[in-house]
Amino acid sequence: MNQESTTSPEFSLFENDFSYMRASTGKRLLNYIIDVIVFYVLIFILAFLLAALSPQIAAFLISDDPGPSLLSTLFYLALYALYMGSAESLLKGKTLGKYLTRTRAVNLDGSPISTRTAFLRGFSRATPFCAFSALGSPCDPWQDRWTKTLVVDEQQSNLPGSDLNA
Repeated sequence: MNQESTTSPEFSLFENDFSYMRASTGKRLLNYIIDVIVFYVLIFILAFLLAALSPQIAAFLISDDPGPSLLSTLFYLALYALYMGSAESLLKGKTLGKYLTRTRAVNLDGSPISTRTAFLRGFSRATPFCAFSALGSPCDPWQDRWTKTLVVDEQQSNLPGSDLNA
C-alpha cells in the first residue's frame, strides 16, 4: 500500500488502482453555504405547512419563552442532521452543494460511504461549533474525523467503481 503523507491533499492507493484529491477548503465552504440555504428553504416550507395544519405547533416553535426556544433549537439541529444524513445516504455521499461543486464524501479508502456513516456524518454536523472545525488546511472537520471519511474532488480523483465518477 503506497500512501502519501496525510498533510498532502492527494492520496494514491494500491499503485495507481485509484487515487483521490481532497476537496479544497473553498469548495467545502461553498458546499456548506449551499446546503444551509437549501435546508432553510425546506424549513420555511415545513413551517408554512405546520402553520397551515396546526397554528398551535407553529406558535410553540416560534415562541420567545426560553423552554420552547431551546426545544425548537434542538428540533432544528435534529432536522438538519436528518436532512444531511438522508441526502448523503440517498445520493451516495452527495448533497445539493456537493453536486454543484462536483465533490463527494467517501471513506478514507475511497469506497462509498454507507447509510450508517451518512447519518453519523449528519449528526456530527449538528454538534455545536462543528463549522469552526473545518477551518484550516487541509479542511478536516469533525464529521470527517469522527467518521473516518473525507470529501474528495471528483474532477481530480479516480475513485473505485465507475458509478462514482459519473
